[in-house]
Amino acid sequence: MPEMAADLPSQGNDEEQMPAMGFLEHLEELRRRIIYALISVAVGFVACWSFAERIYGIMQQPMMQALQRHNLAQKLVYLSPTEPFNMYLEIGFIMGLFVASPFVLYQVWAFIAPGLYRHEKRYVTPFMFFTVGLFLAGGYFGYKLVYPQALDFLIGYGSQFQPMITIEKYTDLFLVIIIGMGVIFELPVLVFFLSLMGVITAGWMWRNLRYSILVIFIIAAILTPTTDILNMCIFAAPMVALYVLSIGIAWLVHPAQRRARALKKKS
Repeated sequence: MPEMAADLPSQGNDEEQMPAMGFLEHLEELRRRIIYALISVAVGFVACWSFAERIYGIMQQPMMQALQRHNLAQKLVYLSPTEPFNMYLEIGFIMGLFVASPFVLYQVWAFIAPGLYRHEKRYVTPFMFFTVGLFLAGGYFGYKLVYPQALDFLIGYGSQFQPMITIEKYTDLFLVIIIGMGVIFELPVLVFFLSLMGVITAGWMWRNLRYSILVIFIIAAILTPTTDILNMCIFAAPMVALYVLSIGIAWLVHPAQRRARALKKKS
């Protein structure tokens, strides 16, 4: 057994050795990172709440355009005096989360960093860039393509009726679509973490590609607010592309590949 221990890559090079932390130290570190993340979200909420009315003006543009295309009154309604106030609170919180997301993601990275080799910690900037970038790309994709198509279909389908769309229902639908697409675009990040912990491998993902595509289309059918196949395919297409991209990410960050690269660098 001593001979085997001597062959481990981390034993002969202190620079590559991953620091060890006890269970209580992990809990304390997790608590500290969560507190920092919550403080940053609170600051973002306060900053965005004052701009909530302008933000909502941007949010309602897809609905206004859909109503205009169908020659309907471009006006949303509310049923309770507290509804606008509550809606602006919700918008301030969601946008505050967006604004604070780089700092929150940094806290996530700082928590997992002790489990990485030293030379891998330089990837913190690309990690944050891709995580925030993918989420924003998903939201923008939903805002510019998925949501307008869905609204046009839904408004046109009920053209024989006079719509009375409340700001609460519209905001809920908007957030489901936009945040849902943002979360979907985070698939490579999820695979990064799962592969980093050795839970999945690139080989397993490739072998289950057919089943994964089936699951993706089921998820797209659930998330799509309309019943037409076109919108479901619009949801599913980027998910399939991101899954294929994630296979390469899984191969790069899996512990077996990391150890192999560490051994190669050492030799």
